[in-house]
Amino acid sequence: MKARSLVFDLFGDYLRYRGGEVRLRALIALMECFDVPEATVRVTATRMRKEGWLDSRREGRETVYALTDTAWELLDEGRARIFQRARGPWDGQWHMIVYSVPETERTLREQLRKKLAWFGFGPLSSAIWLSPHDRTDQVLHTFADTPAVQLDTFRSRSKGLEADRDIAGRAWELEKLNRDYAELLEIYRPRLTEYRAGALHGPAALTERMQLIHDYRLFPFRDPDLPPELLPTGWHGRLAHDVFLEAHGLLRHPAETYIDELISRA
Repeated sequence: MKARSLVFDLFGDYLRYRGGEVRLRALIALMECFDVPEATVRVTATRMRKEGWLDSRREGRETVYALTDTAWELLDEGRARIFQRARGPWDGQWHMIVYSVPETERTLREQLRKKLAWFGFGPLSSAIWLSPHDRTDQVLHTFADTPAVQLDTFRSRSKGLEADRDIAGRAWELEKLNRDYAELLEIYRPRLTEYRAGALHGPAALTERMQLIHDYRLFPFRDPDLPPELLPTGWHGRLAHDVFLEAHGLLRHPAETYIDELISRA
């Protein structure tokens, strides 16, 4: 787990509920749980402040850090994608985005593709991305102030369910994703008994919960959260999500208790 990701996760899962800020000394103590040395914490905090992710202020001889509004927006967006799943029946509509980006803006094009994937869109072709969920407004809002990105949106139906399944299979690597979900279940599903029994506490509970978040966090980038009728047989994604939610909830109290102890001592 990288130091920058740990800082974001500590704010997103813990510090937001404890005033939304942290003294540098307390942050150093928290990061020590993950074998991140003090020097690395100081460098990471300084870089994140220069990049606009952290604000800082002085409180006596202490430096106090808090996330900026931009960072909170990013965290909240990520939290929604990680913890929420689409519910209800699918109306059969595909929501499509056709984009155009100048050849000279390759970095911008890659940013656009990553954002499309984050919102659950998949490539039907290089410049045509689609999703069964109506998230086009979110993409349009994200790039509203980027004139080099030309976006056109459409809604469409295929000729039937068989065609829809074929489209889903071409737009996303569902078989590979399903295998990775199965591997995640092999790791964490057997541990639920231990979590339910309250066997983990102190630093073990904190590091286990953060590792869980780290292991699960990239799945929403790859999982379009398809309606059940478009998923391959034996899909593990919904079960993996349920296991993640339960494990995350079971580890919450012991992890938070330990964090409160660390912060109070720092």
